[in-house]
Amino acid sequence: MGRPYSDDLRERVVKAVIKGGLSRHQAAAQFGVGISTAINWVRRFRETGSVKPDQVGGYRPKKIAGPYRDWLVQRCRKADFTVRGLVSELAERGLKVDYRTMWEFLHAEKLSYKKRR
Repeated sequence: MGRPYSDDLRERVVKAVIKGGLSRHQAAAQFGVGISTAINWVRRFRETGSVKPDQVGGYRPKKIAGPYRDWLVQRCRKADFTVRGLVSELAERGLKVDYRTMWEFLHAEKLSYKKRR
């Protein structure tokens, strides 16, 4: 996903439409942005009074936390495990997670089980 356009460009396009009397199509052509982009910026300005973009991304709390985390760390240090096995064990305890979530947790906690010959 690309970065949002600068606020300065957004303000110039909206100003050209609202105060300058240009159509959205003309303003888009003049400033080199897409027509739908100019339309959306003008709509956003009329609805909110601002041309600032919405937040991109953000913080998402970890799914495996608290008592589940504590149990899982103890479980991994106590005996051999597989990622899929841990997923099913957590499901039995009431927390449903997928393979990728479990793998990321194990990687972040630096927990692994290496088979030896």
